[in-house]
Amino acid sequence: MKKSILTFVCSLLVIALLGFTVWHGVDLGFTQIPSITDTENGVRLGLDLVGGSIITFEGMADEDMPAEELSRNMEIVVDMLRQRLDFQGLTEAQVYQAGDRRVTVEIPSISDPEEAVQTLGSTAQLQFLDDDGNVILEGNQVADATAEYGAIDSTGVKQNYVSLELTDEGLEIFTEATKKAAAAESEGKNHINIVMDGQTISSPAVSSQYAETGITSKEVMITGGFTAEEAGLLANNIALGQLPFGLEQVEMRSVGAQLGMTALTSSIKAGIIGVLLVMIFMIAVYRLPGIVSCVALLFYCVLEGLVLVIFKVNLSLPGIAGIILSIGMAVDANVVIFERIKEELRAGKTLRSAIDSGFHRAFSAILDSNITTFIAAAVLYFFGKGTIVGFAITLGLGIILSMFTALTVTQMLLNSLVGMKVTNIRLYGAREGRDA
Repeated sequence: MKKSILTFVCSLLVIALLGFTVWHGVDLGFTQIPSITDTENGVRLGLDLVGGSIITFEGMADEDMPAEELSRNMEIVVDMLRQRLDFQGLTEAQVYQAGDRRVTVEIPSISDPEEAVQTLGSTAQLQFLDDDGNVILEGNQVADATAEYGAIDSTGVKQNYVSLELTDEGLEIFTEATKKAAAAESEGKNHINIVMDGQTISSPAVSSQYAETGITSKEVMITGGFTAEEAGLLANNIALGQLPFGLEQVEMRSVGAQLGMTALTSSIKAGIIGVLLVMIFMIAVYRLPGIVSCVALLFYCVLEGLVLVIFKVNLSLPGIAGIILSIGMAVDANVVIFERIKEELRAGKTLRSAIDSGFHRAFSAILDSNITTFIAAAVLYFFGKGTIVGFAITLGLGIILSMFTALTVTQMLLNSLVGMKVTNIRLYGAREGRDA
């Protein structure tokens, strides 16, 4: 009994501790968890709630480019800018084509348009230049770029580096260029400069060991004592720097919130009311298990808040809708489980046996329903844009966390109650009044 009481009390303390962490934030020394109310360092609010910046770019395409090719290239521009924003964690940002040659970007929470442009990243084509300023490679001759961590030579010392994958055409040109650069090491002209928007973002040197052959592998490593963040940023700029033509900024402006904090406050109130109504229903229908489900729901809520602040999720009204929707889903599994437990009790099983059997019988139904919903969320995430992605993220998180709380927390608390000798089955919603 003591172990069961301790388990139950510890569960409540964990919920209280996580709730305090989510609301007030905590500094752990090696890392800091911001408060959920800190919209600068924690949860980011969307353009519809806090305003932001709008930047319009015009594609610097050739005037004689065929209309069909221009349209296809503009789609590529929109997709690449969208990827850059997603890489920065700005999933609530909007990117859309405005006219034949223009594309508009709306970035929430950043009121300074110049800062918004820096956050978006470079807008011109990526180029690789030698030390004499000659163009060696264009961005479309690099197939991919990723940030890696590992040993780069026989010493076995691990470090952060960027791995490039060249196209066949790019490899042939790159081999000759690195051969020439390596031979010029004595003159200090053995660098391959990676340039975007006229600015050099990296200047890796080519070792003299390649003076005879040049670099002949499609897989090229860029080293230089990078931090993980620096390697990731460089890899992202290279991977997404393959715009078909340069972009020129033609308009930058800041905008106010479309709906404002009133909508956020109303949404939070709606969420609280939804949680309370769900709790009242569960207690009224399922009695003691209903109270347990309420505790599990609180645990779900603080976990959801913790994930939102740790991963700095962008939150707009559709994202909030995903959270509120997942509140109902968080107890949906409990409803299935409790009904199975009541069936087992009516069949004459002991309480502990009914709980174990109820969870076992309900598992497949819960898993199937949550997988189908998660598939829908995944489709919205991968094929949706802007605020649809935010809705998909909060819905997907809700599915994962609700399954965890229903299948682990609820079962642990119910078994703790049985261990504390709370075994009158009428308290568990069964009609027949006998001790189990």
